[in-house]
Amino acid sequence: MTECSRVCMVGSLVFAFSVLAGCVSPAVYAPRDGGSTGYTDQQLSATRWRITFAGNSATPRQTVENYLLLRAAQVTEQAGYGWFVIDTRDTEADKRYFTEFEGPPGWGFHRHFGWYWGGFDYAETYPALTRYNAYAEIVLLTPAQAKAEPRALEARDVIAHVGLPPAANR
Repeated sequence: MTECSRVCMVGSLVFAFSVLAGCVSPAVYAPRDGGSTGYTDQQLSATRWRITFAGNSATPRQTVENYLLLRAAQVTEQAGYGWFVIDTRDTEADKRYFTEFEGPPGWGFHRHFGWYWGGFDYAETYPALTRYNAYAEIVLLTPAQAKAEPRALEARDVIAHVGLPPAANR
């Protein structure tokens, strides 16, 4: 394969990736099940759970955090409780930057650094793609515990206010 055909192939792959990245739709509210988006939940003790939701680059931060709260409320109800409190919570942003190079690569000489591999004629960096991943540890509460805890959230109210996404209603 010639150097020119390698450059053309790389350029084609970068173009195809950028076209596909523009067609991404937000993450669906569904279990992760080995994929890169969706929710997970893990029981840590009788009344403590770890909940996560991972979005993709088209899922806004607020949606990721709402889906996390929704899943926490659903887990609470499925466990037979009506209230929960968030013990720890965080949302992480995973930013990725992409740069497209044009022109044939090759050896070049820089007056301060000497010989280097590069020589691209043009480079363009695109806006960052950001994926949000949220997690929380929740504690399930009895009615008496919920009355004594000012941070207690009623699962039924959270579900009513956050609402089920269209895909979850099917």
